[in-house]
Amino acid sequence: MSSHHIIREKQEPALYIHNPGTFNEEYLGQLLEWNPTLIVNEPVYEKVLSMGLKVDAVVSLLETPAVQENTKLIRARTEALDAVLDYLIAEKYPAVNVIDTESNLRELGSYIAEINIVVFTATEKAYAIKKGFKVWKPKGSVFRIEVVSYFETSNLMQQENGDFVVISDGFVEFNFNTDYLFISEVL
Repeated sequence: MSSHHIIREKQEPALYIHNPGTFNEEYLGQLLEWNPTLIVNEPVYEKVLSMGLKVDAVVSLLETPAVQENTKLIRARTEALDAVLDYLIAEKYPAVNVIDTESNLRELGSYIAEINIVVFTATEKAYAIKKGFKVWKPKGSVFRIEVVSYFETSNLMQQENGDFVVISDGFVEFNFNTDYLFISEVL
């Protein structure tokens, strides 16, 4: 039995590899499963090519980096990630997955109203949530929550180290008064 899926362009989140570090290749394969637009930071371009991946665009601070034919160049003035987000927003992408060694989501706060951003590191998946967000998680799943304002949750217990652990299989709900709450899930 086979199944066929029709994927419209820009329906899946774009994937931007800023710095793969020790990111798990199995997770990378999952993120690439639906053939998203793949953008890479120029310093890791050769490494990504050596993995056999087709790169759609390269972001670079250099005037003329060496890129393969049919690979788009996104010129960055200062920060590569800002240039990628500006490009994706201008191209009407609704979401992007970013692979980096750190998940400094708060620094991306000005973009969150315009594009959904999920940052993956070797150990976690970080994203901003809106009021009333709820998600089903199995017992023992771990969240890290950047506590900057008062919030309430259901089905979570805070640990001494500051992590929040899911008490039982089921929905976890978040209620808060700010526009967004920055959370991450341990992979």
